[in-house]
Amino acid sequence: MLDAATIAAIADELAEADRTHGVIPRITARYPDATVEDSYAIQGVWRDRMIADGRRLVGRKIGLTSRAMQQATGITEPDYGVMFDDTVWQSGAVIPHDAFSNVRIEVELAFVLNAPLEGPDCSLFDVLRATEYVTPALEVLNSHIELEGRTIVDTISDNAAYGGMVLGGIPMRPDQIDLRWVSALLYRNETIEETGVAAGVLNHPATGVAWLANKVHQHGDRLEAGEIILAGSFTRPMWVSPGDSVLCDYGPMGTITCSFR
Repeated sequence: MLDAATIAAIADELAEADRTHGVIPRITARYPDATVEDSYAIQGVWRDRMIADGRRLVGRKIGLTSRAMQQATGITEPDYGVMFDDTVWQSGAVIPHDAFSNVRIEVELAFVLNAPLEGPDCSLFDVLRATEYVTPALEVLNSHIELEGRTIVDTISDNAAYGGMVLGGIPMRPDQIDLRWVSALLYRNETIEETGVAAGVLNHPATGVAWLANKVHQHGDRLEAGEIILAGSFTRPMWVSPGDSVLCDYGPMGTITCSFR
């Protein structure tokens, strides 16, 4: 495992890359023995520094929960990151492309909690009971570590490649809709690029939230009431360039739009 000084130094590199919208060399190329626990330790140091600087945590994101995403990245283990208040947009937003090192869009569902969730034995049914509503969401992926050859250690260290979130559509309680069958059509510049069904996330998107509650318990944490949880993408990531417009149609759950300048 990496020592505390090395973990702190990598967290510093990532904080600077976030500030300058830059990209650093792969951690695993420089520290091939780094472990998944090292990567969560790096993320934790970075997170605590962001909070100390005044940013407010509003939720967590889960990644790599669907076969589509696992095949796209070559990584088979889910991961998680944190989301801050200054990374959340509403449908219709115009988002500055140069605020990121690179931009990809994923299609997700966001769970908004009205009660805490705590492991180690959190289940899908616990998640549904603790959820106030579920709403469509797009995740903006952003990497501060070079993409070629990344492993899960690199991705987790980089806050699970989270860049931002766009919320929209029609919020629904979990008992109003079968969440497994929520489907989405993702368009870029009026051309359809991706389609998916939410059951692609571990057979039910709430399963991803249960996984997260159990995983953060291992790190001495829990999910709190009021947190927004991105349950994981059920499409492959879609690259976005400056000037692009994005629309995602969730059928009965409405639409999300955004554009990048």
